[in-house]
Amino acid sequence: MPKRLLALIAVIAVLMGAGCAAYREAVPPTERAAPAAPDIVDVRAIAEEGFIYGLPIVMNYAVMYMYCVDRTSGQYKAPFNRIFNERRAFSHKDTGIITPNGDTPYSMAWLDLRTEPFVISVPAVEKKRYYAVMLNDGNTFNYGYIGSRATGNDAGSFLVAGPGWDGRAPAGIKKVFRSSTQFSLVVFRTQLFHAKDMPRVEKIQSGYKVQPLSAHLRRPAPSPAPALAFPAFTPDLLKENFFEYLDFALQFAPPGPEETDIRAKLARIGVGPGKTRSFRDLSPEQKIEVEIGMKSGDRMVDEKIAALGRDINGWRVASAFGNREFYNGDWLLRAAAARMGIYGNDAEEALYPAAKTLANGEPLHGGRHNYTLTFKPGQLPPVNAFWSITMYDGGTQLPIKNPIDRYLVNSGMLPMLKKNRDGSLTIYIQKNSPGKDRESNWLPAPNGPIHLVMRLYWPKTAPPSILPPGQGTWQPPAIVKAK
Repeated sequence: MPKRLLALIAVIAVLMGAGCAAYREAVPPTERAAPAAPDIVDVRAIAEEGFIYGLPIVMNYAVMYMYCVDRTSGQYKAPFNRIFNERRAFSHKDTGIITPNGDTPYSMAWLDLRTEPFVISVPAVEKKRYYAVMLNDGNTFNYGYIGSRATGNDAGSFLVAGPGWDGRAPAGIKKVFRSSTQFSLVVFRTQLFHAKDMPRVEKIQSGYKVQPLSAHLRRPAPSPAPALAFPAFTPDLLKENFFEYLDFALQFAPPGPEETDIRAKLARIGVGPGKTRSFRDLSPEQKIEVEIGMKSGDRMVDEKIAALGRDINGWRVASAFGNREFYNGDWLLRAAAARMGIYGNDAEEALYPAAKTLANGEPLHGGRHNYTLTFKPGQLPPVNAFWSITMYDGGTQLPIKNPIDRYLVNSGMLPMLKKNRDGSLTIYIQKNSPGKDRESNWLPAPNGPIHLVMRLYWPKTAPPSILPPGQGTWQPPAIVKAK
């Protein structure tokens, strides 16, 4: 399994409360006729398709396990059903998640929806400050948003229900959101204007609340779900146990109509609630075919990433995140999205042009060249909220340690950035200081491959706009070698 998958596999901070009830099949396996065991060719094909389908689900499980279950993981944040507030922006010290966002300190909660829904309450947030609450389930579907773009900056309460809940929302609930799985992630992003603004962000974070519906209504809580024995996760076990992790996770994800075919195929090799045999009972020859199929699926995911979107001046502009309807059974797109950056936003919430090369395809390398990025007068990224450009190591895709502790340049820094005589704005991308007179506009680079990510939060829809992704009237400018 590629190392970048392991690096990708951690991103959210959360809490865990009650255990989890096992999925109960409507018809016991002993009462069903077992389908014929798949032959060698079928096993390879099922493993290939199953890897592509299951990659985001397994990645999500790994994050959940490390952040919420295993207190010794080194990544543990908190249990389910409570909010964990990150009281700072991410830096080079944060290695659990690739391409971390340094603009919006995170607040996160992982909900256990098996016994009852949860109520998310948000405080009033000043109009000039962007915030967003993304709801992402175990299928990595972005099934809803709360916040500046979606619901406004007024205070309010919203209900999140799991699959199968058929109750009625109480008075005062502004909207009901439906998770397709019984465990669901809530990610709060709160805009940080500058370092001295952090106390204000903390005050807003303290106003975010999650609580069971029963507590919201001040009624007795239902009986807790049985505790679960979560399969231990470590990077070393990922390749060997991939389909066992998938088997476990699928218990809590009732299939949608577009999943019928792939679920039936997985059941034939012992994966999923409909299975009639154990995955571990596959023959040695079949397990070899499983590994071959997984490698093929893995390669297909990388190829999909390379083909996604459109190259514009060396920037790859693509939209790969969304809800169930957005993917519509395109499991390869979903897998590519998770590998690029699991838990990314829908394009209308944020778009992420990324660059590793010049416009001519030459790789960016901080040890060989200095670079500049210049926005012409009046052509800064068109957004309703804010934009940023963040530097990452091209190999690890993690922030780099640098002498001025600067990991990004964003629109909140415009008052301190120096413009050129013609009103244009130049960012200096290099490993060493460009000189005191230009240091305000310096984005430190690694002494090696460079990976840049431009973030456009709440992109404008009227021209000039980057939307539709890769086809809009605004285009990111080219990165060029410094003269």
